[in-house]
Parts: sequence; C-alpha cells; structure tokens
Amino acid sequence: MEVARAVFLAAGRGSRMAPVTDKLPKPLVPVNGKRIITTLLDAVVAAGIREIYIVCGYRREQFAMLQHEYPMVTLLDNPYYKQANNISSIYVAGNRVQNAYIIESDLLLRRGALISPDQMRSNYLAIPVEKTDDWCFFTDLDNKIKKIMVGGKNCQQMVGISYWTAADGKRLAECTKKLFADRQNWQLYWDQVALEYFLGEFSVYTRPCGHEDVVEIDTLAELQALDSTYR
Repeated sequence: MEVARAVFLAAGRGSRMAPVTDKLPKPLVPVNGKRIITTLLDAVVAAGIREIYIVCGYRREQFAMLQHEYPMVTLLDNPYYKQANNISSIYVAGNRVQNAYIIESDLLLRRGALISPDQMRSNYLAIPVEKTDDWCFFTDLDNKIKKIMVGGKNCQQMVGISYWTAADGKRLAECTKKLFADRQNWQLYWDQVALEYFLGEFSVYTRPCGHEDVVEIDTLAELQALDSTYR
C-alpha cells in the first residue's frame, strides 16, 4: 500500500539537552550542520510522501522556518504539551494517523531508505538486542508485537518510527480519544494506547534495523559525542 502521509511528533521540550534546548526545540538542533528533523523530512520527501504534519508545542513558532524548505508541511498546535505526555500529540493529530508514518522528531536518521513509499502492515522499526534498558518489544515468530515494556532481554528495542494502516490508524485515533478524555491518562506514552491498553484490537509488527541506522539523541552528552562543537 502506498503511504499517504507522515505525522511528526515535535511538541516536547527536550529538557535533558539543556542548555541547547533552552531557546531551540530539540528537533531543530543542528548536528554536524544539519537539523535533526531534516534527516527525517528529507527521507519522507524522498519516499514521495507529500502530506506531512508536524505536531508542535514548545517554541512552536520556530518550526515555521521549515515550511519555506518544505512547503507541503502543515503545522499542528498541541496546546496540551506542558500538562500531558505525547499521547496528546496523537490526540491532536486525530485521523491524520491513518495510512501514515508516525515519527518522533528527535531521531537522527542515517538510512533514509527505511522510510519506504509502500507498507503492507502496521509496524515499528526495532533493533534486535540481547539486553536493553529502553522501551522494547516481545514478539511472536512472525514478529507480531505481543508485549511492550521498559527494559528486557532477548527482545527488540523500540525505534520511534512506525507505520499505521488506514484501519489501524483510525482505530488508534479512536482509542486515543477515549483514553485522553480522562486526565488520569494524560501522562501515557502514545505507544501504550495500541500496544498495552488496546493490544487485542491491533496487529502491529516489527521491522528490523540496526543501531547504525537511527540514532536517538536524548542528552547533552550524547549530542556532544556526535558533534564536537557542543563540547
């Protein structure tokens, strides 16, 4: 199936990368001269995807600069980003997550071909590992996700790039709306909607990649290791 759109999650502050992010949203931070989000946007455009949304919150006005380089980009305002976790960004995106990539905007993408123009089933990029302290998946023999948790052994480490079919995307939007109606759920990560709270209603698989393909930059120390100008 030809992918129709991409939804970027870019509302958070990225406080662990302070002071760099004190005045600049994390996705807009340059790494070796190229903004983090640019590595992702270029891959989406190269795949022929022309309907692109960026859900903004922290210093959202700064994302307007991207529309000059990528006129197909539409910015969506997340007014809940200070009070809620990233479940709020999926709530704001609504039905735009149908037949769409959902992409965390703070990933340095080194293998753009991972964003392919066609996808057949809902899936997450994941890295097979012996052990991780990060979010990870446990799957069946067909790589269908059976459980999500923080930390595990002989599992697949989550990468924040996923694809959702039209049917699963519609269901994801509906389930997110149900959960978000109760403020007690505002601190959930959006991935928990389909993979924990409504797991039985979804069929989501993993798609393998390697540590060298995508780099998640969480802290100032990790940024400094990649780009010496920040040391």
